[in-house]
Amino acid sequence: MKKQAWQLEREMRTNAVPVDRRKEASHWIKSDMEFPHGDELLRWFWNVKVPGSSAPDVFFQGMAQDWANQGYDVSAAEALIPEGRALEAGNNLTDLRVVSARIMKALREAPKIEGHPYHQYEHPAEWEEIKAAMPAAQGDNPPSGWKDSYAARILQGWIGQLAGGSFGTAIEGYTGAQIAAVYGEIRGYITQPETMNDDVVYELLLLDVYEKMGGSITSDALADEWVRQLPYGVSAEGVALRNLNLGIYPPESGSFLNPYCDWIGAQMRGMVCGMLAPADPLEAARLAHIDAVISHARNGVYGEIYAAVLTSLAFEMDDPRALLQEAARFIPAKSEYAAKLEFCFSVLQAETDPTAAWLKLDKHFERYNWIHAYPNLAADMFALWYGGGDFSETMSLLAKAGYDVDCNGGLVGNVLGVMRDVPPAWADPIGDLLETYIKGKERLSIKALAEKTARLAKKNR
Repeated sequence: MKKQAWQLEREMRTNAVPVDRRKEASHWIKSDMEFPHGDELLRWFWNVKVPGSSAPDVFFQGMAQDWANQGYDVSAAEALIPEGRALEAGNNLTDLRVVSARIMKALREAPKIEGHPYHQYEHPAEWEEIKAAMPAAQGDNPPSGWKDSYAARILQGWIGQLAGGSFGTAIEGYTGAQIAAVYGEIRGYITQPETMNDDVVYELLLLDVYEKMGGSITSDALADEWVRQLPYGVSAEGVALRNLNLGIYPPESGSFLNPYCDWIGAQMRGMVCGMLAPADPLEAARLAHIDAVISHARNGVYGEIYAAVLTSLAFEMDDPRALLQEAARFIPAKSEYAAKLEFCFSVLQAETDPTAAWLKLDKHFERYNWIHAYPNLAADMFALWYGGGDFSETMSLLAKAGYDVDCNGGLVGNVLGVMRDVPPAWADPIGDLLETYIKGKERLSIKALAEKTARLAKKNR
């Protein structure tokens, strides 16, 4: 019996042994490097190594996996995946082009599975519809005014995000078990931390547009900035850039032929929206929606809303467990994302042992790709729930969960940084330097970035 895409992915992920980053450097693309194109880009989609950790990935496999998670019969595409992998391994790029095109055709024509659970949920798309479906929006949620203390909290939020992201970059793409087999118990940086990654750049672009437009920011204006500044995108963001360059703008840019639209790409970048709207969760959610629909749809959009609301509420909340529960009230109640939140809470509330809890969560989400929003949502909740607000303990728990650790470290680190100061052991090694692959933004001051964020947040209060 042929294996389904999720089984192929799970097998590859379970067997992947981390490259020891204490002995090998990362391989990030710099601003002056040319992104792969043509046959090299095609091969990249079949056999790529994650730049920070060298974890393996097969994006065609992930496409089929996520399309199946969204309730489509992808058996025709799945049947071609082993052939595609063999052709890439044998350097037969001529036939690989055809197989790749056939997989895309099969995915585009994949029939909807009637009665699939995904189709039983409600997924409002427009902001007013989303807002109306939020349990929190039905009550009185007046935002607090600007407090001068928020500026320091924003700085700590940025430091926490970049520290957590730097920590996770070295181990992303692996299971917690394999990470532990190589590194043992992790409670700090594995290597000299580097702030270069492919997550934070989207937040920088949002700040650029927000500086010009303030609260009147639009998805179209932000999409223009993507086209202007981004040299490339991966998974959902890559599809979005392709769509934008074809003139397909938000929200269609996030949904049209985008099998990755429920992945983590929006969830990983919602924190800046929360920092622009301290203690104003509805505004944070609105900004997150404006940003997310460029590259995601449905549950992928809700993931960014959840990240933004967590960050916004952290300005006035100090209990991670209460924070997780309150933020959940800003997710459309009848969506699949809300159902996954509810499942995670049921496990976390029932289990006093973190190891037992993660085994249940990991099993429940085994059909999802390591970059999907859901298993990483579970990792974020798991770490915040059992971490007790302690930065090192929370990061250690993220390492035990594995998967997209840099995205999760960035989100959780930002939340904890806003709540309380980032410990010197985590803050000092990254200093005041943020490095990116965006031309003109190669080397940035973290303090200046925080000052800009605070100034904009205060101005538009």
